[in-house]
Amino acid sequence: MFPGHHRRVRILYGASDLVLIALGFQLAYWARTHIQLENNFFMPGRVRGALLVWSVFSWLAIASWWEVYDRIDGMHPRVILREALRQCLFGAVAVVLFEYFWRLNLSRPFVGLFLLFTWVLLSLFRLNAARIMGMARREFAAPHYVMVVGLGSSAQRLGRQFEEAAELHGVKLRGFFADDRLADAPASIQLESAYPVHPIASLPEMLRQHVIDEIVFATDSRKLAELEEVLLICDEEGVRTRIAIDFFPHVNSRVHLERLGNSPLITFSATPHDELRLLVKRITDILAASAALVLVFPVMALIALLIRVTSPGPVIFKQERCGLNGRRFVFYKFRSMCDNAEAMRASLEHLSQRELAIKIPNDPRLTPVGRWLRKFSIDEWPQLWNVLRGDMSLVGPRPAVPEEVSQYKRWQRRRLRMRPGLTCLWAVNGRDDVDFETWMKMDMEYIDNWSLALDWKIIFLTIPPMLSGRGAN
Repeated sequence: MFPGHHRRVRILYGASDLVLIALGFQLAYWARTHIQLENNFFMPGRVRGALLVWSVFSWLAIASWWEVYDRIDGMHPRVILREALRQCLFGAVAVVLFEYFWRLNLSRPFVGLFLLFTWVLLSLFRLNAARIMGMARREFAAPHYVMVVGLGSSAQRLGRQFEEAAELHGVKLRGFFADDRLADAPASIQLESAYPVHPIASLPEMLRQHVIDEIVFATDSRKLAELEEVLLICDEEGVRTRIAIDFFPHVNSRVHLERLGNSPLITFSATPHDELRLLVKRITDILAASAALVLVFPVMALIALLIRVTSPGPVIFKQERCGLNGRRFVFYKFRSMCDNAEAMRASLEHLSQRELAIKIPNDPRLTPVGRWLRKFSIDEWPQLWNVLRGDMSLVGPRPAVPEEVSQYKRWQRRRLRMRPGLTCLWAVNGRDDVDFETWMKMDMEYIDNWSLALDWKIIFLTIPPMLSGRGAN
């Protein structure tokens, strides 16, 4: 729905969670004090208050981190129950952590009851939220009246979406305007209900006689110039207008409006563009890479010595790779192959399991130490310096060599629009066992669904296969 409505719904879900979590806490406390078990249960008021505040904060933070409030409206009931349970399970873990750090001795039945009551309350509210909010809106808020300019498939699709939003968001579709003066325009359009069709020339009179809060233009782009006078009328009247832009061929793009001076610019972005979240990602990269380099430096020094004494050649392998938007940078790895590995590549390419991004099983160029470094991804540790410099990120599509990039299909080049990383979705779904096409599609999936929470999820899921060496060739 519209951002304003969306923000209000998120605030409502957050506020309801606050109340329901506090209620679940009190119900669990009351139930535990009335259950006769071997040990009596009691918490001092100060401790109980601190635990309640921590619990509410943890539950809300978990839901916000997973963007639960952004997706509840479109969730299947089974998914609502599952997401609420997951939120409560992690919330219970937060309660246990509170107990550990405060050195309390909480009753396990109390924690279990808290989890159960809160899950039931959250689930009941979320399953019935649309009905509850619809009733509240009918009693305490006026409908938000919308009209659509256009009669084509795009306009009718918008009409259906407004119908679906009616109960939850209070949007009421008044009807349609024909976007030209055709004599054969229908008298009405039948969706779930029938909506009258008015000639566009009647718009000024409609604005005077009826309450119309917004007008959405869902018409052919070639007709927009003809509708300039209509847009000016709406502007003079102070009526909010929106233009449906699905006639632009930007399949993967998100659309937002920016300004350069006084010039408005419609911006299409097929990669993440939220500068604040990208800044947080960059700060996280700097802090994590700095800490990791300090922690593993002694081990890296030993590995460097081991490489030096077991095979001739440099300790660090350097190679030119393509970074953000195709920028070239020097990529660092511990050398895991013999010194003349690049010269041998042409004679071994026929053994590769991939058409691009050459990957040779049991590569004969690997040194004994290098094989071990590859298996546990230790050869990638020097790239922490690339992360610190800003060439790479902790999570992102792997940086490719220019020769591979020159052979990409057009849709595969979009992976260059995200800063490359040490790990990504392919690393937690098979590593070297993933074929090239699937690898590219996973990178696109990451770009299309990127969030800070997804980055951390990938980082944590990368650790087990890295420690076990599973899926590495």
